Amino acid sequence: MAISIVAPTILTENPTKFKEAVQKYHPFTKRAHIDVSDGTLTPNLTINETAVWWPKGWTVDIHMMTARPSLHVDNLIKLHPNLVIFHAEASEDLLPIFDTLKQNGMKVGVAIVKSIYPPSIKAVLESADHALIFSGNMGQYGGEADLLLLEKVPLIREIHRNIEIGWDGGANLENVRTLVHGGVTVINAGSAISNAEDPQKAYDAMMAETLKEDPI
Repeated sequence: MAISIVAPTILTENPTKFKEAVQKYHPFTKRAHIDVSDGTLTPNLTINETAVWWPKGWTVDIHMMTARPSLHVDNLIKLHPNLVIFHAEASEDLLPIFDTLKQNGMKVGVAIVKSIYPPSIKAVLESADHALIFSGNMGQYGGEADLLLLEKVPLIREIHRNIEIGWDGGANLENVRTLVHGGVTVINAGSAISNAEDPQKAYDAMMAETLKEDPI
């Protein structure tokens, strides 16, 4: 079984709250997932990528919820995160955008919502470093994990054997082990950590679950 990691998610429209989230997670995480929405795929706006920052030493994945990825490429190159994830349902061809970002030293990923059948985006998955199975409510915390979506994992693996597979939406202490044994290697956790009385304790508990070899 591959080693999995829990990545706290930051989703906010407020720069002050963004700073507070970074400060809250900084003591205990090395990888974070930052959601950015420009209002084209979601009904709400979040903090813009030009206002995104992170502490030295963090590995950061930026999840761009946008119908027009090309409008954000220049800013993303300046930010230079570990990974940029765009949506399969974007209105532009992702392949040339992937090429540009990879040429600038970044990994690229594709978010796969419930309605997307992985073989229908075969070329995108072949080019991607990461596939994000999206089970949440786009642009919002507090989604429920639809564990039936784990059926997408073998379909994705048939197309790209070594791709990193992430999960977004409803991950918590009760289901994280199921996600790991279902083939997910990056579990993005929003409200399960951010709303916890002790975020570090919640994070540590979820990480401990990822290491248990026996499935539930």
